[in-house]
Amino acid sequence: MNAPLPNLALNHPMDSLDADPSETAEWREAFVALAASQGPARARYLLDELARLAREQRIGWKPELSTPYVNTVGVNEQPVFPGDLAVEERLASLMRWNALAMVVRANQAESGGSSELGGHVASYASAADLFETGFNHFFHAREGTGPGQHRGDLVFFQPHSAPGVYARAFLEGRLNEKDLSFYRQELTAPAQGAQGLCSYPHPYLMPEFWQFPTGSMGIGPISSIYHARFMRYLTHRRLLDCTGRKVWGVFGDGEMDEPESMSALTLAAREGLDNMVWVVNCNLQRLDGPVRGNGRIIDELEKLFSGAGWNVIKLVWGSDWDGLLARDLTGALTKAFADTVDGQMQTFAAKDGRFNRDNFFGQNEELARLAQGMSDEQIDRLKRGGHDLVKIHAAYAAAAGHKGQPTVILAHTKKGYGMGSAGQGKMTTHSQKKFDESDLLEFRNRFNLPLSDEQAKSIAFYKPAEDSPEMQYMHARRAALGGYLPKRESTAEVLEIPALTSYGGFALAADGKEMSTTMAFVRMLGGLLKDTALGPRIVPIVADEARTFGMANLFKQVGIYSSVGQRYAPEDIGSVLSYREALDGQILEEGISEAGALASWTAAATSYSVHGLAMLPFYIYYSMFGFQRVGDQIWAAADQRARGFLLGATSGRTTLGGEGLQHQDGTSHLMAATIPNCKAYDPGFACELAVIIDHGMREMMVEQKDVFYYVTMMNENYAQPDLRSGSEADIIRGCYLFDSYSPASSKGAEAKTLKSVALLGSGAILIEVIRAARQLADQGIAATVYSVTSWSELARDGADCQQRALSTVEPAQAERSVPFIAEQLKTSQGPIIAATDYVRAVPESIRAFVPQGRSYLTLGTDGFGRSDTRAALREFFGVDAASIVRAALHALTT
Repeated sequence: MNAPLPNLALNHPMDSLDADPSETAEWREAFVALAASQGPARARYLLDELARLAREQRIGWKPELSTPYVNTVGVNEQPVFPGDLAVEERLASLMRWNALAMVVRANQAESGGSSELGGHVASYASAADLFETGFNHFFHAREGTGPGQHRGDLVFFQPHSAPGVYARAFLEGRLNEKDLSFYRQELTAPAQGAQGLCSYPHPYLMPEFWQFPTGSMGIGPISSIYHARFMRYLTHRRLLDCTGRKVWGVFGDGEMDEPESMSALTLAAREGLDNMVWVVNCNLQRLDGPVRGNGRIIDELEKLFSGAGWNVIKLVWGSDWDGLLARDLTGALTKAFADTVDGQMQTFAAKDGRFNRDNFFGQNEELARLAQGMSDEQIDRLKRGGHDLVKIHAAYAAAAGHKGQPTVILAHTKKGYGMGSAGQGKMTTHSQKKFDESDLLEFRNRFNLPLSDEQAKSIAFYKPAEDSPEMQYMHARRAALGGYLPKRESTAEVLEIPALTSYGGFALAADGKEMSTTMAFVRMLGGLLKDTALGPRIVPIVADEARTFGMANLFKQVGIYSSVGQRYAPEDIGSVLSYREALDGQILEEGISEAGALASWTAAATSYSVHGLAMLPFYIYYSMFGFQRVGDQIWAAADQRARGFLLGATSGRTTLGGEGLQHQDGTSHLMAATIPNCKAYDPGFACELAVIIDHGMREMMVEQKDVFYYVTMMNENYAQPDLRSGSEADIIRGCYLFDSYSPASSKGAEAKTLKSVALLGSGAILIEVIRAARQLADQGIAATVYSVTSWSELARDGADCQQRALSTVEPAQAERSVPFIAEQLKTSQGPIIAATDYVRAVPESIRAFVPQGRSYLTLGTDGFGRSDTRAALREFFGVDAASIVRAALHALTT
């Protein structure tokens, strides 16, 4: 949608540089006449042609990316508002009041709350009308999964505005007054028969309510883009028709400073994601002060999004300004807007009508004349665009109807709108959560709320009668849009998992064949992709290392997804492993963007709840560039109850020899252990990996548990053993007896007096542990080797046993709760030596749960990595076989 042509201002800012004003006036008049007689399309064509000529002549000019500080959708282009404006304004006022009441009551001791709970009012006060317009006219809920039923829009809510969403759910009957009374009291509420309401959108804590976690700034924006792209992926692969569905995101202007917010803008434009609309709530203020005090964030964002290829709609001024702009024949008002920085605009928001008359309209005679006839109260009530339901609807309608590009609406609002002297536009407004009686009465009066003085002073929640016009209207609007939002559903069909032997038989009976665990995984993945039932639901994801991980054979097998297919002949087209992109390609290759790949993984891993279609993503990447680089996104995926596999390839600090410090991972398992629903495994052998993948698929796709797996793999080739019979359950629990090594000469009574050690190893270092056991046996020392497949699962089991013991009244019952690792180690004797390719804190995590009375010594790769051979690195860090032998001998003599 295009803005009307601006007035032909006489005091144009470039006039001082004009060498021939008469000629310039003729050009202006000619262009205005052409646009008026032949229309905007012809005018745009001529401008494009002139720009082309300027480039050919090397004039060194290009058009500005920013437009005048006025609304993009002109008055004459606004559609007729389809709703009952008066009722919608009353509803929005009620949402504002109940949201405010919820936060203030939670922080008042006399209301049963506590000042330490916190909460936010000002963000929702600025965004309330943006939310309500969406709820009443645009945000479509999931009607069902049958033919012709709308499967629902995706809506990412600005996190600090969560109280407003709860306030609407209260009026809708999905939350009750008691629930609202326990805002931010999730532990206390159940004992009082209420549902505790979490601070921000958290699907893990409210699994039937919130869909998307947005509390960590920047994660919501990038996630929304990749969800929109994933919907196209599902459509193009003919798995699910997502046409007609939108992804809406309401984000803050300060949030746009986060790199994640900006990192995928060009992808959205390149993919032509017109199924996505962002609404950036430009209240011009961060937590501490103005977002761009000395500039204009709306202008800055317009340039950024326009340059990235987005359709930009500026929603700056409300309907009250239309008359002023129409009378602005000299362009004085538009120029004043352009000359007012955000810091000053925030001051205008915080002050009253008299101040704005004197300091804004008093800048010059032209502005003063425009304000003649307006009272101070009318000036004070001049709305910014983000508070005008008619203007918001016009912007949303233009965005929803735009084709070929993603759209961003830059909505100008006031932080703390309507909070008056208590917080509107003030530096402290973000943390404002306390109101005195006069503030409450002022808020009541500002929004004409049907509250008595006593009700306002006591901060009573207000809900109209069910048969009131407001309630009937609200329910009718949501019924027309498919139901209530937000709402999370988790029903998805159970996927049939093929027998492990059908795709992993080679790993279960490897018979000493040399291969890396990465090679084994890729072979298993290829087999799984061929399965007619599960195969189409698998989503292989890489950032940019498919060939490194040996996945090039999958290019031909399933193709790389591209929304435009393949428009070129690749240089390796004659190769068996040639590069192949396709509209129905299955692999998501995201380029050098771990953040983008993880966002794609999250979209696929939550498809079972977002779309009612279970998908199984396998994202493989350098393990160092996972939790360390995008750990916040992984945490958000955990919050969203993701199901899928994260595969940390080239894991450990010594398996990737020559790459050096920034590529060698020694900490990912430490970080993975901090995420409650992440099950982390470090298999040393292909047979272990096969068992883990099979169990994970069944746990997530058949049992439909809300867990995801982190599995590390190596690129080192070594002989692979067969699966030890009956070890499957122990592999999943985290540890199994691999083998025992005794001196060749030990017999009978002599064997009972042998010195013995127990050796624990995982991942790349397991083979060093086995070598050490053999060397110890050669020196007359018996060694029992345990393969630890998951340190974190062992630690969790031990902690659970400990917790049960602490909570058990009868000590006799507590004694029966023995950590699994302690049970396993009962089959061995002597000191326990644990060695891994990770920092010592990883094996140290189970120290409290090993059998008492036996020494426990851990070896690891603490410190920075180096570039060298595997052998040199393992010797340097003290995790090679020789180092493990020395540690065992030391433990036996102390």
